[in-house]
Amino acid sequence: MPRFFFALLAAALAFLTAASQPAGAQSDDDVVWVQVEAQPSLAAATDRARAYSTLLQDVNGFALGGGWYGIAVGPYTRQDAELVLRSYVAEGLVPRDSFIQLSSRFRQQFWPVGANVLSRGVIDPPESVTPDASIPPVDTTPLELTPLEPAPPESTPPVVAEPVLPEPADETPREAQLSERLLDDEERKALQIALQWAGFYDSTIDGAFGRGTRNSMAAWQEANGYEVTGILTTLQRAALFKQYNAVLGGLGLQLVRDDKAGIAIMMPTAEVAFAEYEPPFVQYNATGDIGARVLLISQAGNQDTLFGLYDIMQTLEIVPLNGPRERTTTSFELVGENGSIISQTQVSLQDGHIKGFTLIWPAGDEDRRRRLIAEMSKSFVRLPAVLDHAAGDNAEQAIDLVAGLQIRQPKISRTGFFVDGTGSVATTSETVQACGRITLDDDTEADVIAGDATNGIAFLKPRNALSPRAVARFSIGVPRLKSEVSVAGFSYEGVLSAATLTFGTLADLKGLQGEEQLNRLSLKAQPGDAGGPVFDASGNVVGMLLPRPETGQRLPDDVSFALDTASISEAAQSAGLSLTTTDSTGPIAPRDLTIAAQGMTVLVSCWE
Repeated sequence: MPRFFFALLAAALAFLTAASQPAGAQSDDDVVWVQVEAQPSLAAATDRARAYSTLLQDVNGFALGGGWYGIAVGPYTRQDAELVLRSYVAEGLVPRDSFIQLSSRFRQQFWPVGANVLSRGVIDPPESVTPDASIPPVDTTPLELTPLEPAPPESTPPVVAEPVLPEPADETPREAQLSERLLDDEERKALQIALQWAGFYDSTIDGAFGRGTRNSMAAWQEANGYEVTGILTTLQRAALFKQYNAVLGGLGLQLVRDDKAGIAIMMPTAEVAFAEYEPPFVQYNATGDIGARVLLISQAGNQDTLFGLYDIMQTLEIVPLNGPRERTTTSFELVGENGSIISQTQVSLQDGHIKGFTLIWPAGDEDRRRRLIAEMSKSFVRLPAVLDHAAGDNAEQAIDLVAGLQIRQPKISRTGFFVDGTGSVATTSETVQACGRITLDDDTEADVIAGDATNGIAFLKPRNALSPRAVARFSIGVPRLKSEVSVAGFSYEGVLSAATLTFGTLADLKGLQGEEQLNRLSLKAQPGDAGGPVFDASGNVVGMLLPRPETGQRLPDDVSFALDTASISEAAQSAGLSLTTTDSTGPIAPRDLTIAAQGMTVLVSCWE
């Protein structure tokens, strides 16, 4: 009686649902597709959709969710779809496991590029598909399993484990070979890579399915409970790739299309989300726990623009200094890594448009990062548009930002000065302690060749030869007390592009504790001035400014100290350097002093 009641209720609901729809309206069940294949990567699905398009009409590709992509033909009415399915299976054009699919199971369309046919009505089947009584109908009726009647307790036999039989193949070896022939070279290499990752293949990734590849396929089949044939069927290939792509699970890998930037690309949407436009970048900032970031890069330009971007990218904090870099005439790739992050940038120039992307990923997760960067690279599609240079509001502007991204900053910047014609530089030993890299004027790398920590002086040698505009000339006389002195230095640690002069007087020929190697100056110096040359009224160098001492007492602002020339000369001699000396006593014009000071003074920066 209850079963009869529920049948009447279902019939009534069906009648009311049909009555509520306007005449001619189509439900989701009326608009269906023939799904012929699914692939675990966008690149593989795109290639397969392209291959099917050469054989079939109305081929479309859609994201299915979970990192999978489906290929389907349609949309048709259900009756037409069943006719198309029977015809294509009988002709061997699609796999035997193709089936009828609803529109509601499809997400964003990826093939044909730029198309969106999910909302359109049904179409007629191809003219080549005609009813044929010889083609058996497709049985879509679900199987009903009848439960077995339990045996009486007294006659229950002992439990015997059933033998584990290999899972039957979805295709015969001949059918598997036929479907295998549709694979292009990249797909065949991808299979070898997946087998290699699974531990069954250790030879060359060449796309050639020789004895080594066949043996690895057989070993994988045996390990995964399939019939061992040495030829992977369509479903077995899908299972292998599902294993291979499991490492990307949870990242929300989806195709993201940005029409302003003219880029479509797979992106870990569970970890990043759109933040802002800051030309030439589209910033996708971290939303997940791992702290990932993605930049899309899009701008109009030529080779000079490309090379300029290459240089600028390397000044950003998101591109650490360590890592390989490669630049060609039309592209570049940057990999930067430190203890916290690894970033990888791929950019190319085509038809006057510079486009690419950067992935910033936490260090120590290399397996996922390599897999993700491969998916992003394979899926990258250049669309017609390019990011307008006026996009974004540019609300935040600062000299240490480039398009909203932080420029890499040194941990300390001080002053130095050239002491010989080869570009050797004197600076304070404090400046060059525990540096991963030392630069002169931000672009020339240098090495410490000698140091005297007791007196606080160090000498640097540039890795590339320099030709200084001016070299320090050291006075051989003793400077006069209360005489005018000046210091050239980068007071603001590189904010200004040239050294500035700060004036004062020589207050004493020794330090506060009677240190003979020090001169005390009455001069208001800034921290960035440390390491700069101290000049007398004739433009001769009479010392090097030292950092303010840590005495535990607060000294007056105008108290500074300089290392005298005798100590500088002794340290230089130990380093194998020859200094230029002079006994000139004539006054120097302020303009000439400024030119000489700026010519010999250099910004010294210490980087992590």
